[in-house]
Amino acid sequence: MKKILFLAFFAIFSFAELNTSLILESKAKINTLNTIIDASIYNIRYDNFIKYQQISDELILLREELNKEHLSYEQKDATQSKIANLEEQLKLLKDYKNLNFTQNLNINENVEVLPKLTNPLAIIGAFSHIKKLKDEKDEHILKMKEFENLVLKIKEKNAELKELVKLDNSKENLNALKESNKKLSEFENALQFAQVSFSVYEKKIEDEITRVNAEIKVQTLRAVNILIAIILVIIASFCLKLIAKKYIKDNERYYTATKIINFINLNLILLILLFAYIENITYLVTILGFASAGLAIAMKDMFMSMLGWCVIIFGGSMRVGDRIKVIQNDITYIGDIIDISFLRITIYETLTLETYMKNRRSGRIIFIPNNYVFTHLIANYTHHGMKTVLDGIDITLSFDSNLEKAKDIMEQIIIKQAKPYTELAKKAMRKLQNEYSIKNPKVEPKIYIFFEHWGIRLSAWYMTNAYAALNLRSTISKELITELMKHEDIKIAYPSQNLYLDKRQNAIPKELLRDFNA
Repeated sequence: MKKILFLAFFAIFSFAELNTSLILESKAKINTLNTIIDASIYNIRYDNFIKYQQISDELILLREELNKEHLSYEQKDATQSKIANLEEQLKLLKDYKNLNFTQNLNINENVEVLPKLTNPLAIIGAFSHIKKLKDEKDEHILKMKEFENLVLKIKEKNAELKELVKLDNSKENLNALKESNKKLSEFENALQFAQVSFSVYEKKIEDEITRVNAEIKVQTLRAVNILIAIILVIIASFCLKLIAKKYIKDNERYYTATKIINFINLNLILLILLFAYIENITYLVTILGFASAGLAIAMKDMFMSMLGWCVIIFGGSMRVGDRIKVIQNDITYIGDIIDISFLRITIYETLTLETYMKNRRSGRIIFIPNNYVFTHLIANYTHHGMKTVLDGIDITLSFDSNLEKAKDIMEQIIIKQAKPYTELAKKAMRKLQNEYSIKNPKVEPKIYIFFEHWGIRLSAWYMTNAYAALNLRSTISKELITELMKHEDIKIAYPSQNLYLDKRQNAIPKELLRDFNA
């Protein structure tokens, strides 16, 4: 009998010890789960929400208590102090007044919509927009997983609490299970609502990404087509330049042709880009009409220069390489055209008779606005392939000089020195007669004789190189002086005065003589 009692007692003791061990193990698991759950930001927000509700309920009760008449002065003062303290706590927890887990999860169903793509440059922004949407989606997925893990931990805690209640049906464990069930219910409802919101949000993101990708494809295809068109235009201009180089032997004409090809090429590219990306052409034309009217008034000189460029290039009055003369503010500029741009002519000032007589400087780069063709007189020394101009040189002889001999000497020198240019001028003049009505195409040297106050002037005119007129003038002057000095019956005249003095003493008035001696 004693043995049976001992065994029963031992069994009861072992069961109690086992039960205690299981309780401690369950509590340890619950504490571990509580640590994980309490660390979650969502649980902290929920606890703050519960605390806010509890404080609100407590404030209601305290205010009702404060209105009771039987309270003493000290009790009322303590109640008011407690109310003030709770109100301060409530202010700190005001953000948790209305708990919304979808807001806590930052699930915004209003997805940012990118405006319609209208040009290839917007593709870069479209890719950034897609990346941003995907990053936001990934961020929401991480938050959803974190929230789901929290719900799973609360479920696990609930299961442990149920087991704990079976082992220890204490009031504390029952209250903990009740609170955990309530929290689990709240969190499961929130999770279900968040999942629905996230599915709507995910669908909107997918629709937006699909739309943007479709527009990217359209703009990429359009950009490829435009690029192909531009490449074709560039290839066509390159071919035209090759053709021009093959058939245009004159360097100046080839330069002008390449400038025209480049101008047309640039405008075609601009038109391709313009009509490819402007949706409402009529609206654009209207805007450009008003804009051009205002610009035409404000930028009259620039538009006139553009028009002047068209006149110069297509009219053929001037081209690169021509020697021209322009007069501005009584100053004459003579030089060779080195460039004709859209707004101005660039010339390199050269050494000429004008430089020798007036300017006394040369070698400058002169910029002439293209609108000068409408407002100023521009002389072209080498128009239409002409390489020669008429130049003249004068020399004055005394009245007693052998005029015929001097004329023959001058004529021989002029004919000899100007012969190559005379032949060149004849050929160029025949070409000019095909386009212009030239009545007197004679280009042979001419000598004219004029009467001056101090002698007889011989004026010789001859054809010379338009680009080196001063050189031939110098050569002729040197040879002419050298040859004339060999003849005693030919004297070069120049302005002079003769002073005649009478040897008689009385020929000079005494007053003048006295003043002279003094």
